[in-house]
Amino acid sequence: MIAEELEVAAFLKSQPKKLFIGGRWTDAADGKTFETLDPSTGEILARVAEAAAEDVDRAVAAARKSFDRGTWRDLPPAERAAALWKIGDMIEERATELAQLETLDNGMPINDALLFHAPLAAATFRYYAGWVTKLDGATQQVSLPGKYLSYTLREPIGVVGQIIPWNFPLLMAAWKLAPALACGNSVVLKPSEETPLSALMLAELIQQAEVPDGVVNVVPGRGEIAGARLAAHSDVDKIAFTGSTEVGKLIARASADSNLKRVSLELGGKSPNIVFADADLTRAVSGAFFGIFFNQGQVCSAGSRLFVQEKVYDQTLDELLKTVAETRIGPGIDPVTQMGPLVSKTQMERVLGYISVGNREGARLLAGGGRPAGLDSGYFVKPTVFAHVDSNMRIAREEIFGPVVSAIPFTDEDDLVAKANSTIYGLVAGVWTSNVARAHRVAHALKAGTVYVNCYHIVDPVTPWGGYKQSGWGRELGPHALDLYTEIKNVIVDIA
Repeated sequence: MIAEELEVAAFLKSQPKKLFIGGRWTDAADGKTFETLDPSTGEILARVAEAAAEDVDRAVAAARKSFDRGTWRDLPPAERAAALWKIGDMIEERATELAQLETLDNGMPINDALLFHAPLAAATFRYYAGWVTKLDGATQQVSLPGKYLSYTLREPIGVVGQIIPWNFPLLMAAWKLAPALACGNSVVLKPSEETPLSALMLAELIQQAEVPDGVVNVVPGRGEIAGARLAAHSDVDKIAFTGSTEVGKLIARASADSNLKRVSLELGGKSPNIVFADADLTRAVSGAFFGIFFNQGQVCSAGSRLFVQEKVYDQTLDELLKTVAETRIGPGIDPVTQMGPLVSKTQMERVLGYISVGNREGARLLAGGGRPAGLDSGYFVKPTVFAHVDSNMRIAREEIFGPVVSAIPFTDEDDLVAKANSTIYGLVAGVWTSNVARAHRVAHALKAGTVYVNCYHIVDPVTPWGGYKQSGWGRELGPHALDLYTEIKNVIVDIA
């Protein structure tokens, strides 16, 4: 159980955690709960009300009622902006609690949660608070005979269903909620059953910020039940999903079959992280390590395919192995931990299964490959490096979502671009080079929504996020997210 000295202990003492529907905390209609576990120990962290179809229906009805009454969308923009800014302030004020909750529920190192996730979640709400008063339309010059005033309005879509993953629970909730609320929508948020707790604490903050009842509803539940009901619900006007490509396809089909609701999808990746021979190898190796092992590799944008030019291939891997050997693995709540556990036993077994596949396919295992000694009670996997990987191997094609990197040699630029683009995904890519012309040339040639040059995993609320090909539809963050949550209405008036 949780040590009494942790700031988040008071939040966890109140159990089971309930659903948040229509501004009220409520049990599931059938009374069911599920357990969320501390992946460092496998022990029960909390019991949470499990939303089923009936609970999703209640949440959608509450969101619809709030939207149709205009309790949020019709507020003066400055008031909505102030509420979003207040939520950002409250996240900052309770950053230690939220960070501890993320670490205990997800396994991520506490320093990552405290220094990155909580501040960026707060910044996201503040960024979109600034957009509320700037959702402007435009006028058009009509060329038809007569005199017309033609202008556009940007209006909220309506009831938005949002389904978020377990790898960055608080941050993903912020990425979804902040722009949707900025645009005046009402929301039903379904966090993952693996990591529901920070979304429930965020609901508390939203309630304290006096966002009207029913505007935000939070219904933790299983994807195949609560998520499926939300995606297929005929009274939901838009669905936003972050998760696997396979589930994204199911959501797209369900949305089309129900009411052809708007859909945005942020899906999987198998991102190339590319090191040219002229790169600053110290920085490139650091970027390669961070690119794949951040958050235990449980990142859709993880640089899981490490392409290294042959001239520096061995040197780069030697330096990477030194860094891997020094990595401190342990419970996320320990401040010296650099890599925590994977989120669940299922995910650990999935990753270990892929490591076995890599060995069978003939890749050369240079580091890792199993569970660390002395941490048997949690879901830990050692940082794993495979060398001399062929691009046709499964470990080079399929998203592992764990701390496993496939190092692939390349000769020249044309060879590299062809290999890097030979994937169904296109979320991000990384390029390490001191040649400015090459950096831009390769960035233009890569089929990815984001290309990092001499850096990796740089994310800010102002930067668009999304992918090419089967990495998704649409762009989150920046002004681009406003397009996901608004309709454009054209008004034409005969003024002759």
